[in-house]
Amino acid sequence: MAASVARSCCRVHSRVVFRKTSYLKASLHCSPSRRSGLLSSLYNRGLLKESFPERAAQAELPDLLRSGPQTVYCGFDPTADSLHAGNLLAVVGLLHFRAAGHDIIALLGGATAQIGDPSGRSAERERLSPAAVEQNSRGILESLHRIFAHHELHFCPDSSRLGRLAVLNNRSWYKDWSVLEFFSEVGRSFRMGTMLSRHSVQSRLKGSEGMSFTEFSYQIFQAFDFYRLHQLHGCRIQLGGTDQLGNITSGHELIHRKTGEEVYGLTVPLVTTSMGDKLGKTAGNAVWLNRDKTSPFEFYQYFLRLPDNSVERYLKLFTFLSLSEVEKVMEQQKQDPGKRIAHKRLAAEVTKLVHGKEGLESAKRCTNALYHSNIQALEQMSDTELQQLFREAPFHEVFLDPGATVLDACRRAQAIPDGPRGYQMIKDGGVWINHQRAANPEQVLVLGQHILSNGLSLIRVGKRNFYILKWLSM
Repeated sequence: MAASVARSCCRVHSRVVFRKTSYLKASLHCSPSRRSGLLSSLYNRGLLKESFPERAAQAELPDLLRSGPQTVYCGFDPTADSLHAGNLLAVVGLLHFRAAGHDIIALLGGATAQIGDPSGRSAERERLSPAAVEQNSRGILESLHRIFAHHELHFCPDSSRLGRLAVLNNRSWYKDWSVLEFFSEVGRSFRMGTMLSRHSVQSRLKGSEGMSFTEFSYQIFQAFDFYRLHQLHGCRIQLGGTDQLGNITSGHELIHRKTGEEVYGLTVPLVTTSMGDKLGKTAGNAVWLNRDKTSPFEFYQYFLRLPDNSVERYLKLFTFLSLSEVEKVMEQQKQDPGKRIAHKRLAAEVTKLVHGKEGLESAKRCTNALYHSNIQALEQMSDTELQQLFREAPFHEVFLDPGATVLDACRRAQAIPDGPRGYQMIKDGGVWINHQRAANPEQVLVLGQHILSNGLSLIRVGKRNFYILKWLSM
């Protein structure tokens, strides 16, 4: 299934789409009864926070969703080369709509990333070069394709019931516009008083650094994105974080002014830490979705270590478990809190979505190897997994000489000081090899004990100093 999704992807300049989604008008994918309770379910999960315009969204949007497949979009500016857990909630929101038979668009902001969204920021973003934006776009594109493929493969028993999806890049419709043409055509539809009243603008104008015109104009571009998708794909619903409400409102006003049609905005809550801080790259505590920035093990551990009072909320937000299943998991947790059943289920579900079954198995191997002193798990680990698990650990490839000893291994790993002091550290019991204390410096290395079947030795000196040896010519 994942392969079929990947094969359907093509690149046209900076615009990336799924071929099967060139036209997002699809036949009815699911019954009205399955679609009618979607909004109610998402609100009950805590996944939706606000709707705009509030009265129309509450009165008309449920009927619109019942009437047939609608198109929902969410934008992602490539200001980094990977999405993070803070972005994942919006992706999960899109996937809930897709599972209900609606069509979804993930829009990369290849153009708007060079402007910089001021929402939720106290200072202007650093300017990104076109080359940096292109590189970041490739990383985010990989994140999105992978998550969409895993969702279809692992969480959707009947993929024929899914809505269609597309990944687009707004650079495709800005690259041929001149500044004069754009502001002459689009700028006339905006009023300064309304733009100045936005919270993102007001908060910056009151600050010491003020706000550049570039940032001030961002809401025009995001509004035009909504308008463009409405014209091309009949998109009537925009999904975004709560900090995007002002930009979503601008899009609603532009479309209503130009077409007279009603469109809607829905927001997902911002993901915060247990201390209430926003989770993301700006806050410096990002949990990335690309494995080269946050390994599957680190990603799994983040969700496994959540405070007890957060796990039920996160199960509802980040997983596709039914609410009744969440209740069942939480009841099992209450009966035996020490087993951390809810934490493990949460970590497994989200890791499988982001990194697939292979990533989840890797995370579990690393967990067993690190925290449960499991030799079998160590033997099953690849070189890459071991290096990801012990990111700061020096890694050395060395030839195995006949008669090599524990002392030789430690010195070749540069794990102990030269001379008598290093020798004494081993004798004093300060060295472990593959989770077993190695207190005899003169002991010859034994295959299966000091050297695992995968040719690796994990040396630990003290409590936290790790070194990795990869033995060659065994």
